[in-house]
Amino acid sequence: MELKDYILMEIEGLKRNSSRVLDTLKQSEIAWKPASGCNSIGLILFHIAKSEDSFVQSRLKQKPELYESGKWYEKLNLPKDEAGAHYTVDQVNAFPVPELKTLLAYFEAVRANTLEYLKSLSAADLDRKITMPHFGEISAAGMFSLITGHASGHIGEMSYLRGIQRGMDK
Repeated sequence: MELKDYILMEIEGLKRNSSRVLDTLKQSEIAWKPASGCNSIGLILFHIAKSEDSFVQSRLKQKPELYESGKWYEKLNLPKDEAGAHYTVDQVNAFPVPELKTLLAYFEAVRANTLEYLKSLSAADLDRKITMPHFGEISAAGMFSLITGHASGHIGEMSYLRGIQRGMDK
């Protein structure tokens, strides 16, 4: 199996898992937090999308994030400079979870961009090295590994929050 095909398979698995978690949720459920300072499903979903947007657009493609170029900050009713990560407890508590429909549209736009870019890469492109803060030098393939591992962990968190609210498999 080619490396690119394996990465595509992993990304498809993320789609299945996130859909399973997010299907049928209501706005109140994605905004719910189990306690002060705890992330909501909506904040986690935004973080996954914003991180992937940054990893692919800023780091790999060296272009502005879709969040900025597509004016997703306006659509999501969030600040233009919203980082999507490294929140304080007060920032977590104050995060205004966007409407699920709009949040999913941003997530899907980011993912479509990721897939389009990945499909355009050659095997040699996947070996290209970039420097990442906190990670050092990493290959493009390593970035896709980071994207899938990062999203997978957070999808698990969202699944747990869904389970707390609804019980198992509901």
